[in-house]
Amino acid sequence: MNNRVLVLNQDDSPLMVCSVERAFVLVYLNKSELVRPANGHRIHSITQSFPMPSIIRLNRYVQAPYKGVSLTRQNVFKRDNFECQYCGTRKDLTLDHVMPSSRGGSHTWTNLTTACKRCNARKGDFTPDEAGMPLRRKPYKPSYSLFLRDGTSAHTDWDDYLN
Repeated sequence: MNNRVLVLNQDDSPLMVCSVERAFVLVYLNKSELVRPANGHRIHSITQSFPMPSIIRLNRYVQAPYKGVSLTRQNVFKRDNFECQYCGTRKDLTLDHVMPSSRGGSHTWTNLTTACKRCNARKGDFTPDEAGMPLRRKPYKPSYSLFLRDGTSAHTDWDDYLN
């Protein structure tokens, strides 16, 4: 069962993810409306049955502060799908500076990538081109909506709002 619900602002922009229980209460109290129910799942009380929400939209616009994605080790791993960007393994992961920090490489989204310890040691103090180790995917700064998805493909009904 899916226990996460996408919350949209009144203008259909993604705002946050909350629990099914919280989303149900927002719908029940008429603070939001049900946009899409979860595939046939229902919430049951003693006398009634309600569709389980997958996406809800708030009835009032909420002014949210700018939501950027913090540059953290776990967020870089999440962006790179927890796999080495050189060989594809998912074991012994660490961070690698594409342009080595000893050669002026910065600690930014576009210069950090996920690498296994073996590939990181093999690359050493070189760029991927110099080491002959091409990246599977070039590092980029992710959007906030990418992180609302949380790496799961179980929420395909969210795609229209997160892309």
